[in-house]
Amino acid sequence: MQKLIVIFIIVSFMFYIYYKIKHVRSKLPMTKKYVGGKSRMMLGFFVMFFGINTLFINDKIVSYIIAGLFIIVGAISIYDGFRHYRFFLPYAIEEFEAGKNQN
Repeated sequence: MQKLIVIFIIVSFMFYIYYKIKHVRSKLPMTKKYVGGKSRMMLGFFVMFFGINTLFINDKIVSYIIAGLFIIVGAISIYDGFRHYRFFLPYAIEEFEAGKNQN
């Protein structure tokens, strides 16, 4: 189980880096915000899985409290990123189609 969580940590961090680079390189403002939402979601998954992994490593009360905080912060980040993603998706599609029609 712990190896699977470590794989999820690595994959979510890799997707975070990928979307963050895509966010920085994007020139269209709505697409930048749309990809920023995806980046936030991946960072939230990274933090949440890191907190879950902390639960399996140590058996102390302090570790459980810190893991709980990581899980809560990660879940909030996932929720916030999803809201940004869902809100800016129609605008990013519209922006992309407008740019395609200009060419």
